[in-house]
Amino acid sequence: MVTIIFGIACIAFTVFACLPSGLGWSNEIIFFLKGAAPVLAAFVGLVAILIGIADVRDRQEAKREELENGKDGSSGNGQ
Repeated sequence: MVTIIFGIACIAFTVFACLPSGLGWSNEIIFFLKGAAPVLAAFVGLVAILIGIADVRDRQEAKREELENGKDGSSGNGQ
């Protein structure tokens, strides 16, 4: 419950800071977002590449296990 109240307070502060009649930080926030966008895009791209590599490795491991299970000659029913 405390975290929900804290989250609502953070969002309210953000809206208040962006309003011209509030803190008037809208120009600074836009400036920050312009500078942070390329860094954020690079980070998201790096994470996507790492997830893709892990996915390829998982698929290769699944194929390898499937081939090993097929070579054993067992039908998988315990007989």
